[in-house]
Amino acid sequence: MKKILAVVLLASAIFAADAFAAKITLEGSTTLLPIAQRAAEEYMDANSSANITVRGGGSGVGVNSLIAGTCDIANASRAIKDSEIQTAASKGVKPKAFVVAMDGIAVIVNNSNAVSELSKKQVSDIYTGKITSWSQVGGKNERIVVVSRDSASGTFEAFGELALNKQKVLSGALMQASNQAIVATVSKTPGAIGYVGVGYTSPQIKAVSIEGVDANKETVLTGKYAYSRPLFMYTNGQPKGEIKNFIDFLLSADGQKIVEEEGFVPLQ
Repeated sequence: MKKILAVVLLASAIFAADAFAAKITLEGSTTLLPIAQRAAEEYMDANSSANITVRGGGSGVGVNSLIAGTCDIANASRAIKDSEIQTAASKGVKPKAFVVAMDGIAVIVNNSNAVSELSKKQVSDIYTGKITSWSQVGGKNERIVVVSRDSASGTFEAFGELALNKQKVLSGALMQASNQAIVATVSKTPGAIGYVGVGYTSPQIKAVSIEGVDANKETVLTGKYAYSRPLFMYTNGQPKGEIKNFIDFLLSADGQKIVEEEGFVPLQ
């Protein structure tokens, strides 16, 4: 009986500890995913009472989840839309924006591609179907395979504004659900071109310069790189408790070190 009682008491204690754990759910941008996951791990290591879940799905998914009340923090690689603000207001939700990092949308090609620089006009013409062969931009006579993020992606929205002046991506583009999928497709397809958050560049692919400017810490912070953008976390109103503590951590020197170590650009 004593052993049974001890087991029951232990189970009760575990249940009680879990019930009082500070649970936070982050959802949204796959660009922000590595930053959010790493920050959550380090925050939980330092705060044993915290229980943080991080999910992807795209910026639009994150914002919609915040509005629906199914996540505490929406990760977004674009600013919230007016239509989303209106929907949020109709449900009593007041999105509060926090810029947690900076990013440059890197234009990437297969490593076998000799092209290392493109102009903004060339990028726009490639993605809208006006340029179809690499020979038109100084490369070999090879068909360009256009790879893009899908419409749920904040990176898709940001690239559409920054690079395409809101023109539509050509209908034959290969639409991918994540930055990782873009990298994988471009790395395996000799004629491919894609775009990813700068933290996803790797030896698997080649990032080309835009107007002779590479995406790096200095060019992104100064805005010299053409496709620079902020990365956001949204809460419902002014955050409190563990949610506030987590965002404060990410904005601290230790949190911004995570941003840099994950290949993105810290705020300072």
